[in-house]
Amino acid sequence: MSIWAILPVKEMQGSKQRLSPLLAPEERVALMRVMAGEVLDALCAARGLAGVAVVTLDDWTTAEVRRRGARVITEGARDGHTGSVTAAARVLATEGAAGVLTMPGDIPAVTPAEVEALLAAHGPPPAFTIAPAHDEKGSNGVILSPPDAVPLRFGDDSYFPHLAAARAQGIAPRIVPLPGVAMDIDHPADVAMFAGLEVARGTRTLAWLQQSGVLGRLSPEG
Repeated sequence: MSIWAILPVKEMQGSKQRLSPLLAPEERVALMRVMAGEVLDALCAARGLAGVAVVTLDDWTTAEVRRRGARVITEGARDGHTGSVTAAARVLATEGAAGVLTMPGDIPAVTPAEVEALLAAHGPPPAFTIAPAHDEKGSNGVILSPPDAVPLRFGDDSYFPHLAAARAQGIAPRIVPLPGVAMDIDHPADVAMFAGLEVARGTRTLAWLQQSGVLGRLSPEG
């Protein structure tokens, strides 16, 4: 099955506002670059994908995507997470993609093996496979076949609504918990949680958090 990965990356200036109590604006941009780079690397290294498309208008991201030989899609890049993914899925579907996999750019512990595990769990179309966030609120890994099999609506509390949306289409969702995919970084508490995870060891993101001094700013309680 021809499944393309979609990675939405918005323009990074002003990103990750919820981390502002812990990180300065330039640090938030630097962190987002490290995280998005790690997700992009995992997708590019995973076996079984037909290709990797990044939805962005961000100059740094565009350069990194092209350096890795992946594809840039600009349609919907300023339409939010849901709009970006939906627009890219529409483009890929018109080109013959049988399905799409989408992940956010803030799950830096994701590995190629986890991407492959999600692909392996996906069934014949019509099908919907999902890897939840650690708090079972976010939808951190989603595969759809065909690309428009289930209407998507990402946000802070999208996981159970996505399960319901799949069932409303007559599709039994397949749920695949994956520790790296599960750990998104949105809040200062997430930084502390990430730093304590086995899956975070060896990531460039953890190294950056250590070298930048960010981890030293966390309170003992996280």
